[in-house]
Parts: sequence; structure tokens; C-alpha cells
Amino acid sequence: MAMFPALMNNSIFGDFFDDPFFNNWHDSRRQGDGKGLAMNSILMNTDVRETEDQYRIDVDMPGFDKKDIALRLENGYLVVSAQKSDDQGDKDDKGRWIRRERYTGSCSRSFYVGDQVRQEDIHAKYTNGTLAISLPKASVKPVENKKTIAIED
Repeated sequence: MAMFPALMNNSIFGDFFDDPFFNNWHDSRRQGDGKGLAMNSILMNTDVRETEDQYRIDVDMPGFDKKDIALRLENGYLVVSAQKSDDQGDKDDKGRWIRRERYTGSCSRSFYVGDQVRQEDIHAKYTNGTLAISLPKASVKPVENKKTIAIED
């Protein structure tokens, strides 16, 4: 048994809470089957930084190639998605898999950026497993001085 079972993804309760009755309420990071972590919770850790004139979003995406990653702007949301497939199946010419922990599948995150951001204003670079995205801040409209509004009859 690990000294810190919760950190090692081993619960001190064994599979007691994997019963469908508990519906995985004890660990929101688990997938529906209760056996593994949901990939979005461990694959796409994100930092958002604000500067004077832009936002910088750094998304950790280890193990993905640049060609596996898609970045799109739709309805005011910046959507980052990635898909990794493995077509090796359960067995290959060198033997069968005993344990497979490397991730295959898809994951995505979305960030509300508003309707004023245009696709050509967004820049992204993928280096060493981190997707760095920069986008400009919306220009701040000056606040109008107080004005009296007439009420019509």
C-alpha cells in the first residue's frame, strides 16, 4: 500500500466507493467507470495570464503532436481540442499488452473570450508539450459623462 494512497490513485477504501450507488461523488476527476482519471483533469492543466494589452493562455498537452491539436473560435468561445489514436489493438506481433497507461482518445477545453476577438488576432505556438495562446484584450470604451435623459410624453 502506498503511503499516500489518494495521491497514487489508490483509495484506502479499495473499490467500495466504485459501487454505482455512490456515482463517483468522492472523486470528481474519475471517469464514469470509477477506474481511471478523466483525461481533461490531468491533460489540459491551464494557466491564464493577463498583461496590459493581451491575455496569455498556456495549456499543458503532453504527448500530443502539433497535428493532433485543433484551435477554433466559435460563438465567442476559444476551443482547444486534441485527439490521439492508437490502432495497435490488444495484441501485436511482439505479444499482448499487460498494462496500458498512456492516453489515447480526445480532450477539449473552452474559454469564453467574447464576441470582439477575431480569429486573425489569436496566435498560438506549441512547444515541449505546452500550447501557448495569446489574444488581445478588447479595447476599453471610455465611460460617458453623466447626461440627463429626457422622458418622453
